[in-house]
Amino acid sequence: PEEWGGKTVCVELSALTGEGVSVLLEMLSMEAELLELRANPNKPARGTVLEAALTPGRGMEATVLIREGTLKLGDVAFSGTAYGRVRSMFDDRGQPLEVAGPSMPVRVLGLTGIPDADDKFYVMEDLQKAREFAEERSLKQRQATLVRPVHVTLESLLAGTPGGEPKVLRLVVKTDVKGTAEVLQQSLAELTFEEVRVEVLHAGVGDINEGDVLLADASDAVLIGFGVELDDRAARSAQETGVQIRTYRVIYEITDDVKKALEGLLPPERREVVTGRCEVRQVFHASRLGTIAGCMVTEGQVLRSGRVRVVRDGRVLHDGRLESLRRFQDDVQEVREGFECGIKVANFDAIEEGDVLEAYRIEEVARSLSRTAEGTP
Repeated sequence: PEEWGGKTVCVELSALTGEGVSVLLEMLSMEAELLELRANPNKPARGTVLEAALTPGRGMEATVLIREGTLKLGDVAFSGTAYGRVRSMFDDRGQPLEVAGPSMPVRVLGLTGIPDADDKFYVMEDLQKAREFAEERSLKQRQATLVRPVHVTLESLLAGTPGGEPKVLRLVVKTDVKGTAEVLQQSLAELTFEEVRVEVLHAGVGDINEGDVLLADASDAVLIGFGVELDDRAARSAQETGVQIRTYRVIYEITDDVKKALEGLLPPERREVVTGRCEVRQVFHASRLGTIAGCMVTEGQVLRSGRVRVVRDGRVLHDGRLESLRRFQDDVQEVREGFECGIKVANFDAIEEGDVLEAYRIEEVARSLSRTAEGTP
C-alpha cells in the first residue's frame, strides 16, 4: 500500500452500499494518466481470455479483454488450442458489438474449442495459419500427457529431492557370481542410516534381462550390475521406461555412488548467519502503520529479505521478519554500516529507543552421511 511506502493504490469500498466506488474509478483514471497507459487501436487485436464456456444456444463463448488493437466481426482469431472466425460479439451488458477497442471486455462467439483462462488471444490474417497454430499447440498438449513419469537416478538423488518424499533408495542388483551378490548386498545394507536407507529389492546372478528392468520400473528403483552384461531387449526396455542402469567392475565404486546418492536425500542443515546490527535512535508512531524504528546500522548490513531480533538489556524480546526497510522515502533491499534507515518489524510495535536490532538470515548447507552418523543435528 502507498501508506506503507509501496506503490499499490488501496481504496476502501463496499459493493453492497456503493461507498468508495467513485473514489476507486477516480484513482484508476489518475493511475492510468500517471503511468501513461496507451494502446494502439490501429492494428490486429491482441488480448487475454478471462473465461470460456459452452453456452446453450450459442456454442463456444469466450470472454476476452482486448489489450491492444481493434477486434472486428469476421476477424480470424486463435487462442490456446481454439481458433475460428468471430461470428458475433457482445459487451458486458449483452449488447451486440461490431468492433471492440483496447481495454474492452467482450464475449466472442465463433471459436472451434474452449480456450483456458489466461490464454492469449490473437487475431490472424489467415484462417489456415490460425488452424496450424492451434493444432500445433494441441499436439504438444497431447504429447505432454503421454510422457512417462521420470524415474529416480543416482544423479537426481545427488542433486537433492523435494521435501516430503520417502528417504529410501531402492535398488535391483545383478552380479556375476552368488558370493559377490551376498557381499554387495551386505555392503549396501551398511549404508542404512537413521534418516535415509537403502532397500535392495532383488539381488540375483546373471546378466541384466528385461524382467529386471520391469521390476525396477514398477518399484522406481535403480538397476545396479556388477561384472555382468546387458542384453538388447533389456536395453531397449530401459530406454523406453526411463529406468537407469549402472554397471561396475569394482565394488567400492558402487558403494561410493550409492553413498553420494543417499547424501542427496538428506534434508539440508539450516544455519543462522548474523549479517548486521543496528541501534534504535528514534521511534515514530503512525496510526495506520504502527511503530517505525529510526536506526543507525552500527555493524555489517541489514537485508530486507532477512529476519531480525529485537534485543533490550541483553534479552531477546521478539524474533521475526522485516516488514519494511527504507532510506528516507525509498524502499531499499539493504542498508550498510554507517547509514541511517527506517525499519518496521512485522507484528511488533513495542520498540523503544536504545533497543538493538540484530539482523540475520538462514542458510541451508548440504549434509554428509559422516556427520549424520556422528549425530550432528
